[in-house]
Amino acid sequence: MPFFLGVDVGGTKTHLLIADEQGRVVGFGLSGPGNPQGVGYEGMYASLHQGLQQALRSSGLSLADLAGAGFGIAGYDWSSVRPAMLDVLHKLGISCPLEIVNDAIPGLVAGAREGWGVAVVAGTGCNCRGWDRQHQREGRVTGYGFYLGEYAGASELVARAMQLVGYEWTQRGRRTALTPVFIKYAGARDLADLMEGYTELRYSVDAAAAPLVFQVAAEGDAVTRDLIRWAGVELGEMVNAVIRQLDFQALEFDVVLVGGMFAGGALLIDPLRDTVLSLAPGARFVRLEVPPVIGAVMIGMEQGGVKPDQAIRDCLARTLLAWRGDVGSLDEEEDNE
Repeated sequence: MPFFLGVDVGGTKTHLLIADEQGRVVGFGLSGPGNPQGVGYEGMYASLHQGLQQALRSSGLSLADLAGAGFGIAGYDWSSVRPAMLDVLHKLGISCPLEIVNDAIPGLVAGAREGWGVAVVAGTGCNCRGWDRQHQREGRVTGYGFYLGEYAGASELVARAMQLVGYEWTQRGRRTALTPVFIKYAGARDLADLMEGYTELRYSVDAAAAPLVFQVAAEGDAVTRDLIRWAGVELGEMVNAVIRQLDFQALEFDVVLVGGMFAGGALLIDPLRDTVLSLAPGARFVRLEVPPVIGAVMIGMEQGGVKPDQAIRDCLARTLLAWRGDVGSLDEEEDNE
């Protein structure tokens, strides 16, 4: 019986999954960060080697039993880095047919009912990628966040929130209920102390503060509600860019929402949806409810000549739950760019 490997390589963790052709999970591995932008190619190798040994050991299989492999790799942003990444995989001894994609793509494959469409990621950072029905054409943004004007993951949301707090201090903008919340979060004495400490790097208000932004918005603060609406429109504009690249405007397709920011609900999702529907009225919106590594396994199956369908996707999710006890805990660990 053929077996398939799927790997989700991230900036804080790496998940590895082995399954058979029916989608039954037979092995699992978990290791540390593997994004070569953060840990280098030696670090990528070390993380993959550790996780791969776990997955093989738990499955009772060897590398020779693998018929296909799919890798979603954070940091795979440009084709120029593909040879170096393939060198790492070959150093691991993987000789079966394989494919490597940016780590946004497995979330698309796992979440879209037909395995194609657009995935928009809003986790710590943000990203957006799309695949056509044949998995031959890919649309994308750069994945470099504020550096190239792409918003908004939690990092960008909180950075903008701090700007609005600064506007209150300089009287450039309106007062916001974010101010006392961020003063308390940072441990500052008052707003002036927060401004000085934040700019002098004594106080940190980073992506981890994003849930507070949604909490303040839910309590009715107009400035914060406008901020989240801005973030939703920006995410929608990234989706629209990919739609134009792939000529999806007249098609019916899934837009998969990936990452913890979407737990913020309608305040974020509604402006995203409205922005996308204004360009592509046939778009359908779905939250990713399974770990992206499931999509990586499905990509591996394609490399091995198996066409994964909804039954296989469901079996992967169900049997992974039996292995890990809580599929949701894996999804919460998602750390997309």
